[in-house]
Amino acid sequence: MTPLPRTLFSPEHDAFRDQVRRFVDKHITPQHAEWEAAHGVPREVWRQAGEAGLLCCWLPEEEGGLGADRLFDFIVSEELGRAGATGPGFPLHSLIVAPYLSHHATPQLKAQVLPGMTRGELIGAIAMTEPGTGSDLAGVRTRAERAADGGYVINGQKTFITNGHNADVIIVVCKTDADKGAHGVSLLVVTADMPGFSRGRNLHKIGQHAQDTAELFFDNVHVPAHHLLGEENKGFKYLMQELAQERLLISVQCQARAEAALAWTIDYVKERKAFRQRIADFQNTRFVLAKLAADVQAGRAYCDRLMELHQAGQLDAPGASAGKLWHSELLARVTDECLQLFGGYGYMQEYPIARAFADARIERIYGGTSEIMKEIVARSLLDTPP
Repeated sequence: MTPLPRTLFSPEHDAFRDQVRRFVDKHITPQHAEWEAAHGVPREVWRQAGEAGLLCCWLPEEEGGLGADRLFDFIVSEELGRAGATGPGFPLHSLIVAPYLSHHATPQLKAQVLPGMTRGELIGAIAMTEPGTGSDLAGVRTRAERAADGGYVINGQKTFITNGHNADVIIVVCKTDADKGAHGVSLLVVTADMPGFSRGRNLHKIGQHAQDTAELFFDNVHVPAHHLLGEENKGFKYLMQELAQERLLISVQCQARAEAALAWTIDYVKERKAFRQRIADFQNTRFVLAKLAADVQAGRAYCDRLMELHQAGQLDAPGASAGKLWHSELLARVTDECLQLFGGYGYMQEYPIARAFADARIERIYGGTSEIMKEIVARSLLDTPP
């Protein structure tokens, strides 16, 4: 089955993809099993990626980036997905954390952190989730109170924070006015060297083992006034503006991982035999693969269209939520049915399909659960106010 031609990318994008693929083959794939065992990635690979120009490509040159478009960073995400690499967390760093800083940070803070993030010397994270809150960002309990010098003092706890164990620059979702709900949320930037900031466990998950995920603690952490992103109490607005790109990123990585899982399975069934014939020769195998191939082709067309809309500034929250819902469910279905064709070997950790199956489960949870995505889409259909 001939893949659909992709019209989204220029020859410059294609050359960059080749560069990223070589980097992944040399610096990531050979070490990934070790990183999964260690539940994290060494900082050296971040610096190597920065030297190769793979981080925050979209940032303007005056902020330390290449001044390219976001498709370059999406290409990095696709190539990590095709390799089955869940670590390092380059996509979150480049396409989720960096945009908040570029769009809302003071010039002083931008100069302090963005060039280092582009070089891979500083690692970014965003601390939203708390032990008592998941998708309910308006319900965060971490508090930031004004200090005498005009800065803020942060107290609270965050959990499930991607890149959290290595992060140097952390955007913290805080309540600056506890009585205003969503209208009392602010975004403050904490750096890892600030007194009172500490990390808890590097959390061990059922999947995505190479991705460090941590608990973070804030005990009277003093943050200078210029570390406030945008305006006080406007944080929830900024979160809603950026979440569309985060959910598109999840669609992109889910699609790439689904394509990889299908490719691994096609190769496997051509070689593996049962009852004196190849698994590929059973009608059930051919029918399952045919259906999955059609679904993956549809997913590719859908995903590329979402990226086109985003490039044109036309991707809204319901559209991104629908894409995230569809692609995360696609990946879950593809990895499950592909694993079945591997038989008992599909349950063995050393096979990439086993790891992909476990890795896929989180995609329907983070970035907003599938249930929240359905609610957002339903509200847009029924003209229900949020």
